[in-house]
Amino acid sequence: MDVIGEALDKIGYLSIPRIGIRDIIDILVVAFFFYKVLMWIKDTRTWALLKGVVIIIVIAVVAFVFQLHTVLWIISNAITLGAIAVLVLFQPELRRALEQIGRGNFLGSILSTEEVNRQGLSEETVDAIVKACMQMAKVKTGALIVIEQETKLGDVERTGIPIDAVASSQLLINIFEKNTPLHDGAVIISNNRVTAATCFLPLSDSLEISKDLGTRHRAAIGVSEVTDARVVVVSEETGNISYVKNGKIKRGLGADELRRILSTHKKRKKHDIKMVLWKGKQKNE
Repeated sequence: MDVIGEALDKIGYLSIPRIGIRDIIDILVVAFFFYKVLMWIKDTRTWALLKGVVIIIVIAVVAFVFQLHTVLWIISNAITLGAIAVLVLFQPELRRALEQIGRGNFLGSILSTEEVNRQGLSEETVDAIVKACMQMAKVKTGALIVIEQETKLGDVERTGIPIDAVASSQLLINIFEKNTPLHDGAVIISNNRVTAATCFLPLSDSLEISKDLGTRHRAAIGVSEVTDARVVVVSEETGNISYVKNGKIKRGLGADELRRILSTHKKRKKHDIKMVLWKGKQKNE
């Protein structure tokens, strides 16, 4: 009985913090702000980098629980350079965020409640790309078509001119027609729509690229190295059609082979939708 009495006395000394209406509002505001910041980050390549940071944090927690001293020593020493590493890795996104704050667009982009319904390539879009590429190849009209995948290309789209039109062969041919205002640069296709044209792409610095490939192919390989985008290229010199994925290029494609490859980007099945939080917004949500 004495033990029970002492336990009750100790419990009596415990103070439970009072949560008022202001505290609840404070928590909701902070949670909403962090959610919107994450959604904003997801629109750029920072999302992939953020997942890497989360993996490192999980490894650190596991190492602490199981007392893995060597791993803890490595992580603790790496943390000292973490701030500089974050500034270097996230420099383009941080600079763009500061620019948006200066223009007054940052809060608007964070507080926006617009959701994007992402989906794979439709039959009509595949037909449009194949038809346009074949016609441009005949007359040796250079083209650079970037097909967005899981990683959003918002930062690439902002370097070009927004269009937001249904992807059609006539539109693609007119965009890449020589001596027209929009023929230079890349076209971005997202959700079966042409979202931007004349976009600048990062050039690959790989030494394995063939010397007979020009800037257009190097740009296609470059964007496929830093994102999961798929790229279709029509050579202005030879009229050959190429397909680029994960930094690898497949050249000399015909209509049937190009159609077969693009058909793999059709709408995903239900069993492919998983890990929504980890993967970001899924295409069929």
